Amino acid sequence: MASLRRVPRSPNYIACFTGDDGKRYQRSTGIKVTGKVEARRQAQRVADEFEDLSRRKRSAQQVQRVFKDLYQEITATDLPNSSVKDFGDRWLTGKKAEVSDSTFAFYQGAYNKFIRHLGDRANAALFEISREEIQSWRDQEAERVSPSTVNHGLKFVRMLFAAARRDGLIADNPAEDVAVLKRDTKSTRRPFTIAEVKALLEAADTEWKSMILFGLYTGQRLGDIARLTWDQLDLDAKEIRLQTGKTGRFQKIPISPTLLKHIESLPEPAHGQIPLHEKAEEIVNTQGKTGSLSNQFHKIMSDAGIVPKKTHRKTEEAPGRKGRRPESRVSFHSLRHTTTSLMKNAGVSPAIAEEFVGHDSAEMNRVYTHIELKSMKRAAKSLPDVNVT
Repeated sequence: MASLRRVPRSPNYIACFTGDDGKRYQRSTGIKVTGKVEARRQAQRVADEFEDLSRRKRSAQQVQRVFKDLYQEITATDLPNSSVKDFGDRWLTGKKAEVSDSTFAFYQGAYNKFIRHLGDRANAALFEISREEIQSWRDQEAERVSPSTVNHGLKFVRMLFAAARRDGLIADNPAEDVAVLKRDTKSTRRPFTIAEVKALLEAADTEWKSMILFGLYTGQRLGDIARLTWDQLDLDAKEIRLQTGKTGRFQKIPISPTLLKHIESLPEPAHGQIPLHEKAEEIVNTQGKTGSLSNQFHKIMSDAGIVPKKTHRKTEEAPGRKGRRPESRVSFHSLRHTTTSLMKNAGVSPAIAEEFVGHDSAEMNRVYTHIELKSMKRAAKSLPDVNVT
């Protein structure tokens, strides 16, 4: 006999029933828990109908049609469309005003990939999507991109189904039990050597040379460097003030002597809100992400002889468009590692080095440790001059 249960974070009664195969299933009834006898009676009616339909081996479409009619009869309102695509479209639209442009761009990209993988199943009800289907998507992505990228996408899919569960459209999150992939420790990012930094500067054009220097002497991420504007530079105090795009953290970064020399060589704009790196800033603001800039930087690295050139030809070493390229151990983010490594090698304490670049672990450090600006300035001066010309 079908029964009812309540699930944390779900406002609706959950139907528990036995299918024709003898297995127990759980589905949201769509009836809100109000504490009234009538609401429970209506939810029980839906649960009984679920079990009856299941034992008659009805198709999922038939179950959904009967449930829709029953819900409308009981509540006098239409059942919200709960297909994966319709719910996902609504959820994504709501997120646009809640997150940063870069985060929304990631959500949109991950969502589109997942929907394309589902194909016609994207129009199926949310409760029809199984753990095995999500695992199949994970495994397919693993053939194309790195484990860390796959896990990032899986985190998004879990978030999407968690939202559906909170809305009472499903009883369980099918993505919760899909395991993340083991990260390849060989693909861990490494810092650049000083010789490699000099090679990058030789291979870069004027704007990219400036971005590389800002990356090296501030330890900030590519998107934050691309969005820097002149009014964020206080040349009198010799400081850069910004809010990071990834964490929203406010940073006050001392300007090192080498970076100051570079900044003073740049033509100063007429007013303060002009970006320092106009082409890069336009790309990030137009696309909402740094993918194109990362590709440009990869070409600079290959021109400098640090990494092999990308190829679309399928070989054993480079699988091509349909295969997964080995993840490069260096990227623009490696400049961030370079900054902290150089500081630590110069005797700067790890706490100060992490505070300087705004490392995540420094958030806890700053609760217990007050790091004076003098220490940060000494850390900035510890960075070597890369002989910029």
